[in-house]
Amino acid sequence: MRELIDTALTDTDPDGALRWQAITRLQERGDQETFIEARRLCDGETINERVLGVDILGQLGRPGKSFADQSLPVLRRLAAGETDAMVLYSVLIAFGHLKDSRTLPSVIALAEHTDPRVRYGAAYALPNVLGNPPDQAGLAALGRLVHDTDDDVADWATLGLALTSGSKIEDIGG
Repeated sequence: MRELIDTALTDTDPDGALRWQAITRLQERGDQETFIEARRLCDGETINERVLGVDILGQLGRPGKSFADQSLPVLRRLAAGETDAMVLYSVLIAFGHLKDSRTLPSVIALAEHTDPRVRYGAAYALPNVLGNPPDQAGLAALGRLVHDTDDDVADWATLGLALTSGSKIEDIGG
């Protein structure tokens, strides 16, 4: 496991092939040791460590996986206290993978962030955490993101809104 962590940490490109190969192998392990290491990385001193920890937890905590309830508090703590936009972006992507409506308040709060990368993460996460029936405050946040000044954020929010059953921009005041 240590070799996989080191490999992932040396590839500083967040989308790097080596990094994601190592992350995938760590996620496939899906054991307590991997969870503990990912949780430790989330408290790391560097942005790269924290992003790596979040990226690992984003899959370990997926529905049907062993660590869903253990991953959520770690990620929600980061959502509330982290200042780095890349870490917050990764947290939001993880929330989208988790598909847990308990993350909705965190996602709504971050949808107002000044950094477009964070708002993009919120636009990705919102359709996955709205619940069924969709939460009205979450739909309103998604509707605001449809009109975001960043085209990528607005496009992703529009797609998310279209995928949310029965929701139309007109229905949420967009």
